Parts: sequence; structure tokens; C-alpha cells
Amino acid sequence: MSRPLAVTIVHRYLLKEFFQPFLVNTVFFSFIFLMTQILEITNMVVNYNLRLSRIVLMMLYTLPFFLQFILPMSVMLAILLTFLRMSGDNEITALKAGGIGLYQVLPPALLFAAFGCLLTGLVSWYGLPWGRTNFKQLALETAQQHLDALIKERTFNDTFKGVMLYVSHMDPASRMLTDVFIEDQRTENIVTTVVAPSGNLLNDVPRGKVVLRLYNGMISQVDVDRRSVNTVQFSTYDIALDLKPGKGRAGISTSKSEEEMYVSELVHHIRTAAIRDSRYYKLLLEFHKKFSLPFACMALGLLAVPLGIQFKAAKRSYGIGLGMGFFLLYYILLSAGWVFGEAGSYPPFIGMWLPNVVLGGIGLLLLKRAALEQPIDGSWLFHRISRSVRTGFGMLRAKP
Repeated sequence: MSRPLAVTIVHRYLLKEFFQPFLVNTVFFSFIFLMTQILEITNMVVNYNLRLSRIVLMMLYTLPFFLQFILPMSVMLAILLTFLRMSGDNEITALKAGGIGLYQVLPPALLFAAFGCLLTGLVSWYGLPWGRTNFKQLALETAQQHLDALIKERTFNDTFKGVMLYVSHMDPASRMLTDVFIEDQRTENIVTTVVAPSGNLLNDVPRGKVVLRLYNGMISQVDVDRRSVNTVQFSTYDIALDLKPGKGRAGISTSKSEEEMYVSELVHHIRTAAIRDSRYYKLLLEFHKKFSLPFACMALGLLAVPLGIQFKAAKRSYGIGLGMGFFLLYYILLSAGWVFGEAGSYPPFIGMWLPNVVLGGIGLLLLKRAALEQPIDGSWLFHRISRSVRTGFGMLRAKP
């Protein structure tokens, strides 16, 4: 058999071997991450008596957010586990004996990482905005349809943003309220108190609002700055209420959040931003994250190759532990980049791409070391990682 043909067969074999652990890891971690939402979903089931179809839809709409992190991790673990198994079965030794070195088995790993990069990109560019928008709409409709479950009689309700509501009695059928008391603090330095003997709950679905219509009541407004008090009586008064963010996660807002925007929308808002405030930096961070997360597949995939080849079966758990540790390092760097980038401490571009540079650089160093048949020593590895992280943060501090 000619050497080019043997290399081609090895490439096909490796690509085939990558997919099974990739699928298993993706399904497993998706299940684990979705279980973190089980308390919130259970709360909505108890309060709203949701149908199974709505529960499934909510989980489906939540999945893209998790997948943008799960897919890079699954790519890394798929490559790592494949090479660990091959090392344990002495297949790597057999390939080296046949003249196929480390750099010959690298192309299928990079090709598979590129596949993960494309898949993560599709999830980040299209899946995340689609999921966030639909989840928000579904949660809004659910909360509005079961609004009576959020209002407790003879209890001060803080369900609505900036508003404290007290109701003596509520008729579930007609949604008529009796003895209504409202304290509205949504306007800065102004406290508005509304008292009415009766009222009615209305839904304004197109505007994403809940409207409380009150009858024959009185409004008292206290201006703290001017130290003035105004009192007005009314026959009919409508007050629009917003659900608090986190109450069923139906934080009602007519404007899109950064995660709900597609790439074209992010670009438009960035270009038309009048001032560079926190909102501007969040838009920039989300824009760069939509590209840096997919390219994490390349950095982590490159890193997984030398880790998988260097560790034998006896040290397989150590190799997997190192792989998970590197992903944790990536996530810590990404989180730090988001926090400092949001504050404008340094350009968001650096914060979102630095984890790829650090992990990719470590991967190249380990790859070179593995090609020279040099073992990966724990102290040497820790020294390299520490120096890379210090260099990265030194670059950040040097920025104005």
C-alpha cells in the first residue's frame, strides 16, 4: 500500500471516530445544562399548569444558548477521547512505526474542528437570536394568560417592575379587583400612590404590556426634589405594568436585548450608537462573541491533539482532567473578558478573542513538544499556562 493511500485511510478513520464521542458528549452536556433550568420550569408548571408542548418549546428555545458553549467543549473532548483511546490501544505507536507522524494525523482533527466551528457559528448567529426571541414571547404569553396566578390576595405583590401592588380580592373569572393599592416608583425621585375601590386586569399583547384599569380612585404624587404633593381624583385610570425580569423570565421589554439580535442588527446598532456607554460595549462584546466562540473549536481542537497522543491508558483520566481544566480556563478568561470589556476597561475585541489566543498558543506549544517526543511535564505545563495568562492580562492592562 502506498503511503499517500495509507494517510488517506487514516484520515477517514479518524473523522469517523470523532463523530461518535462528539454526538454522545453533545447530548450528555445538553441534558446536564437543561437540568439547570428544571427548577424554573417546575415553578412555571406549578403556577401556570403548563402543557407538555409548552415545556418542550421552552427547553428547545433555551438550548441554543447552551449549545454555543457545549459544541466547542464536545469538539475538544471528541478529539481528546479518540486520541486517548488510540494511544491506549497502541494505534498511535503503530502509525508512527508505519511512517505516519503527528503532523499527518493533524489535518482530520483540524477539519473536524472546522466542522464544529461552522456548527457553533450557525447556532450563535441564527439559533441564539431565534431561541431568545421565541422564549421571551412564549414566556410573555404564558404569564399574561395566567396573570391571576402571579397576584396574591391580601399580599403586597412585587411581581411588577418598580410597582408594589396590593389587592384585597380578585375574581379569577372576570379578573375584577377589589380594594386596590399601588405604589409606583418607576419615575426617579417621584413616588406615586394610587388607591381605588375596584379595577380590572387587561392584556395588551402587541405592546407586551399588562394594563390595570382602575375606577373611581385617587392618585397622590410626591416629588422628593421639589418637596411637593399633588392629589388627583379619577373615574377611570389605566396604568401599564411591566413584569419583573426573572418572574417566569418574561422580563417584558419592547426593545431587543443583545442576545436577541442577529449579526446585521448588532452591526447597525453599533454604527448608529451616539455615545459609547455600557449598552455600546455590550453590543460590541456580543458581536465579537458570535465569532470568537465558534473559533474556540479550532483552538480547543488543536489543544486536544497533543493531550490525547501524549497520555497512555494508565493516565487517561489525567488527560481528560487536563482537557476539562483547559475548557474551564477558557471559560474563566471569556467571563473576565466580558466583565472588563463591559466596563470599557479595554477593547471588547481583546476580551472576547484573548481566550482563543491563549489556548491556541498553548496548543501549538504542546503540539511542538509532542512532535519532538518530549513528555508533557506538569510543572512545565503549569509554568507555560501561568506565563501565557500573565502575558495576556499584561496586554490588557497596557491598553488605555
